[in-house]
Amino acid sequence: MRALIVEDEIPASEELNYLIQEHSEIEVIACLEDGLDVLKFLQEQEVDVIFLDINIPSLDGMMLAHHIGKFASKPYIVFTTAYKEHAAEAFELEAFDYILKPYDEKRIAAMLLKLENAFKRDHAGDGIGEHGQAQVMDDTSLQGSPPKASVAGSGIRINLLRNDNIIVTDSADIYYAEAQEKVTKVYTKNGEFTMPVSISDFHGRLPQESFFRCHRSYLVNLSQIREIVPWFNNTYLLRLRDLEAEVPVSRGKVKEFRQLMRI
Repeated sequence: MRALIVEDEIPASEELNYLIQEHSEIEVIACLEDGLDVLKFLQEQEVDVIFLDINIPSLDGMMLAHHIGKFASKPYIVFTTAYKEHAAEAFELEAFDYILKPYDEKRIAAMLLKLENAFKRDHAGDGIGEHGQAQVMDDTSLQGSPPKASVAGSGIRINLLRNDNIIVTDSADIYYAEAQEKVTKVYTKNGEFTMPVSISDFHGRLPQESFFRCHRSYLVNLSQIREIVPWFNNTYLLRLRDLEAEVPVSRGKVKEFRQLMRI
């Protein structure tokens, strides 16, 4: 993998470069300080990942990520910053990860391993293809439109947010989601996540053949249903593998659900 570090503080740039060399096979081909210089550089050079500070001269990291999202071939983006308040925006931009300063070596090492594994998955079979953060996070351009999903294992990769960290998750590991006011709670075999989007927007990021909007406030992974329990008014409660929760099927969704499940 070829990497670009974008950081206007030399000590931070040197430390990150050192950690990348120590904990990965990633090749850092350049370290730049200015957002406009980055755009010029990327017109002539292709990279697989950009380690991007948010507070840089000329064009800040968030705006730069918006521009990079328009590229035909998108690199992964890992934001590096001292400010945790940008995490939600980074999530919306489909960043691969969000690393807080000062750097924690174990955190960096774990992120680099995850990054290299994602790169291998994206290039499995053909060794080429568009792979940027849009595919890691859902194959969307960074324009706020519903993302197109990229295949990974038995599902697609979805970015979930927890404690300012972006957790790349296979959609097959998502059991169900529940709308709560202006956010969506997502439940996986690895715990609970809060997404700063509506349940409709979140559903749009998932493979439609696998996830069913069974209720105004719920969507469910059909492959994770272990038991269908008759409920009042000819509706159902769904019990899921590995979880204690029960997910309702609303009356208006019963007919469609029966057709999907062939019952």
